[in-house]
Amino acid sequence: MIATPALAGSCPAGKTAANPLTDAQTMPVGVTDDIVGSVDLQKELSFSDHDLRLRRLVVQPGGVVPLHSHAGRPALITVVSGDITEYRSTCSVGIDHPAGDVAMESDGISHWWRNNGSVPAVLLSADVKDRD
Repeated sequence: MIATPALAGSCPAGKTAANPLTDAQTMPVGVTDDIVGSVDLQKELSFSDHDLRLRRLVVQPGGVVPLHSHAGRPALITVVSGDITEYRSTCSVGIDHPAGDVAMESDGISHWWRNNGSVPAVLLSADVKDRD
């Protein structure tokens, strides 16, 4: 039997609210971000200057994925191991993501992540990214 990952990219009930993220971290700390593979979407879908990419992020305890936006860059994040907390512009509290969770990121969302745990958090991120 194959386990279905939980979609935990949502804010807890009753906590949806505008969050100005005034305490957002803006610099990466203790995180590696490696591209595992990518697909040229021009060749596949005639969608010029964009790639579908898969990245592996390892966030050390206390590590930070800094504040960023998903305007024009949808993504799915799977927590492979460890735990990590997401601080999102649409939620008044941190969203905890244990191993197995999948977070959906879309236009209109700004957020940052911090590993508040004691072991590294390993994430897989699939996103559409315009070529710089």
